[in-house]
Amino acid sequence: MPRHEDRHYRVLVVSSRDQFDSYIADTMPSGMNMTADIKRNASAARRLLLEREYDIVIINAPLSDETGLELALDTAPNCQTLLVTPKEIFDEVLDRVTDYGVIVMPDGSNVHRMEKILRYLIAESNKIKKLQKQIADVQDKMDQMRLINKAKFMLVEEKHISEDEAHRLIGKLAMDNGISRGKAAQKIIDDLE
Repeated sequence: MPRHEDRHYRVLVVSSRDQFDSYIADTMPSGMNMTADIKRNASAARRLLLEREYDIVIINAPLSDETGLELALDTAPNCQTLLVTPKEIFDEVLDRVTDYGVIVMPDGSNVHRMEKILRYLIAESNKIKKLQKQIADVQDKMDQMRLINKAKFMLVEEKHISEDEAHRLIGKLAMDNGISRGKAAQKIIDDLE
């Protein structure tokens, strides 16, 4: 797995306050390859989210066009989301968004605390990326197995050979051509259809 320095992290900061930008810049963990895009309202952030994927979204509520809560709930399924909210409504917001995976932090927290939360969000992002890769690998293996089974079935039906012979034939074709068994199976399927 790549080290933190090897991976590039994309951060989207959504805040209607300019001061928040420098606060976030000060809290970006050192030694990590991170870039941040900044948007001033939820509408602009949503448009950008249609174009790009982000590892972390940081929302400084309230925003000029909505509370920020809606945006946080919208982004939480796709990336790590941090909602910075006024202290007066912190507990209420925490109760509403925690079950959706949104991390909530009261406005005015110190830089050290924000850096720790960013490091946590990066760690969670890494875990999710690793799980997504594992899922994709399993899906690829399942797809390859389906192709191999289909090719075996077609060979048994069309060439009147046993399943073991069909299995060996797929393996031989793969080895002779230096391709995967899945590609060999696809070639057989294409030839027999």
